[in-house]
Amino acid sequence: MDQSPPVTARRCLIVSPELTVLIGRGPFAGSQSPDGAVGVIFGFGAIDAPATLTLAGAGCADDLIGEDTGATRVGLMIAASGLARINASTVPGLNDRLTFHLPSELRAIALALRDCDRASEAGDIYCSAKAIELLCETWLMLDAGALVPVAGESDMSCADSLRLLAAKRLIDEQWGEKLSLHGIATRCGLNREKLTRGFRQMFSCSVAEALAERRLTEARRMLATTDLPVSSVGYENGYLNNASFARAFGRRFGQSPSDYRAARIAA
Repeated sequence: MDQSPPVTARRCLIVSPELTVLIGRGPFAGSQSPDGAVGVIFGFGAIDAPATLTLAGAGCADDLIGEDTGATRVGLMIAASGLARINASTVPGLNDRLTFHLPSELRAIALALRDCDRASEAGDIYCSAKAIELLCETWLMLDAGALVPVAGESDMSCADSLRLLAAKRLIDEQWGEKLSLHGIATRCGLNREKLTRGFRQMFSCSVAEALAERRLTEARRMLATTDLPVSSVGYENGYLNNASFARAFGRRFGQSPSDYRAARIAA
């Protein structure tokens, strides 16, 4: 997991009247932020603790940013008008406080924001852009139900939850390798049964389905943005023959790879 860098000075960046960014260890009590704002805190604890995303309603957001967790965090404070501007449909209740595991896609953006060392106006512009990107991507995943709650109604231990998150990250980031169920389980310190059962419990899909989704999504991107032959796109994404690639792509996207590429070109 992500280990926080040495504690730095707290930073409060007002991106707009609707969005304030807070970076540092906390507490941030007294920092200027929109009235009645919803809070999103991206937490990076000790190396053996999971990175998390905590969503706080307007009634408890100030309490959340007032805490000192001993680790550098990234906080976004968003006014209701800001949420409306990005068409957010998932809005926490006044006193709700929900914590999710931080997925790879959001973690990369949050870390870029947390670790930015650019000075003066250039740094403010960079951090503002990253904050807006992080805000939009977070709510896309929230509204899609794609974030995994911490704890929830699971009987898995914290250690096994971290291993399952490592397995999902392995698929997300190393999908191009020859990944097998046994290989993933071994690399993440789980046996096959725990990996199979726990992965479905935590992510609502099988390991094979998650791997196929990642590979097919990349294949679709390559079909739209490169001129590689369809067979080469399939091979680059783990399909050893064109027939199996075409079948998998058709089941997922409702058309063959060739038809998808032709439609994109025509558009």
